[in-house]
Amino acid sequence: MAYLPDDLYRQIEQSMPIACVDFVATRTAPDGAREYGLILRHSPYGEVWCHLGGRIQRGETIAQALQRHANDALDAGLDLSIDPQPVYTYQSFPAADAPTDGTPFGRDERKHSIGMAFLAELTGDPSPRNEALDFAWFTSESIPADVWPGCEHLFAKLGIVARQ
Repeated sequence: MAYLPDDLYRQIEQSMPIACVDFVATRTAPDGAREYGLILRHSPYGEVWCHLGGRIQRGETIAQALQRHANDALDAGLDLSIDPQPVYTYQSFPAADAPTDGTPFGRDERKHSIGMAFLAELTGDPSPRNEALDFAWFTSESIPADVWPGCEHLFAKLGIVARQ
C-alpha cells in the first residue's frame, strides 16, 4: 500500500473531507450489563476518551479498515461480517468550517471527515498501544465526561447514552 508524504497528506486534509470508519467496542459483562470500550488519547483538546478508528486507505474494504484500526490501537480484532454496515454516519469539522445551521457534528481541528460509525464486539484481549494511551470498559451510565467534542451526539445516535 502506498503512503503519501506527510506534507501532501496535510494539504489533502485541508482541501477535502476524509472518509473514515469509527467504532465503539462492545461486550456483555459477566453481570449481563452492556459495556462499551473507549480509548484515552491525546487530542487538540487535551487527553480525552473517544471511540476508535480513522481513515480508510485506498484499496481497503470497510471491514479491513475497521480491523486495522482495532489492531493498531488495541492489538485486538473485531467480530465483523464481510460487509459491515454503519449504525450512523456523521461529520467532524474544524472550527473554521463548522456548520452553523444546526447540523450536529464532531470537532476535529485537523480535518473535515465523514465517519461511518459501528458498534463491534472485540476479539482478543485489548492492549492499548500507538494512539491509545489507555482502554477501559464503561456502561451507558459511566461514560466519562471528558470525551472528544461531538462524541456525546455520536454516542446518543449509537444508542450508548440517552439521546442528545
